[in-house]
Amino acid sequence: MTNDQGPTTASTTDHTPRRIVSLQPSATVILENLGALDRLVACTKYCVDLFPGIGCGRVIVEDSWSAQTQPITAARPDLIIASVPYQEKAVSEILKSGARFLGLAPHRLADIYTDIVLIAGTIGMAERGEQLVHDMQFEIERVRTLARNLSRPRVFCEEWGKPLIASQPWVAELVEAAGGEFLGEPGKQTSEAAIRELDPDVLIAAWCGAGDRVPLPKIVRTRDWSELRAAREQRVYCIRDEYLNTPAPTLLSGLHALAAALHPEQFPHPAGLRCISDVPKYEPSETRSSESSVG
Repeated sequence: MTNDQGPTTASTTDHTPRRIVSLQPSATVILENLGALDRLVACTKYCVDLFPGIGCGRVIVEDSWSAQTQPITAARPDLIIASVPYQEKAVSEILKSGARFLGLAPHRLADIYTDIVLIAGTIGMAERGEQLVHDMQFEIERVRTLARNLSRPRVFCEEWGKPLIASQPWVAELVEAAGGEFLGEPGKQTSEAAIRELDPDVLIAAWCGAGDRVPLPKIVRTRDWSELRAAREQRVYCIRDEYLNTPAPTLLSGLHALAAALHPEQFPHPAGLRCISDVPKYEPSETRSSESSVG
């Protein structure tokens, strides 16, 4: 386009989202790893649990399961990122806000890689997203190589206790990379009797929302699992919730915890991993009482 003064340059507008609402910790973790937390204007209380400093000056909203329109619109977002689990009513509330909505539903590691690249591309950081995925894949393959020639213990890993639910497919993939064999159907409900029948070598509990507070002696005792091989050999572990249940780069911490639980002689014991032998076998009555509210 020209005028009497010569060529003119068309004005450009930056359409990259600058005000982001995160409705799940996984999205917040991805933003943090991309170096984009400065764009976060609202998040959930669970995000604040992971990054205590982000609660200051930001709107706190409900998550993808119980989202409400008004708190979201109060943050004036130009992008909302949510992830499973969803509730139909919550999705309707999100859509009423009128902001762009990026809804994720990962099942496997490949889905998580795609979600990272998708978020990165949406906010104009595609190259950083590709690098982040490459770094995750590299570390998973590094651990896989170290564990390749080791024994392969049979592992039951649970994401919830009542009802008893096996961990998600991406956890099954991490167990395999860490040198184990995942027992049961990932992400599906099972029974205490079914696990007794499987008799795993290693038991791992990573309950959603429980942090590292799963009462290991109690679940072995109340489920009649004391004769399982894992219990007899004291190979019962708790891994921090966010290390296995947050589909984001945080999973690398879960991978390291799994590797240490499965092969303690080969991998260092990281933070976020607790063994049943780390607490007294028979706990004081006040401890047992406090545990009754978990799960």
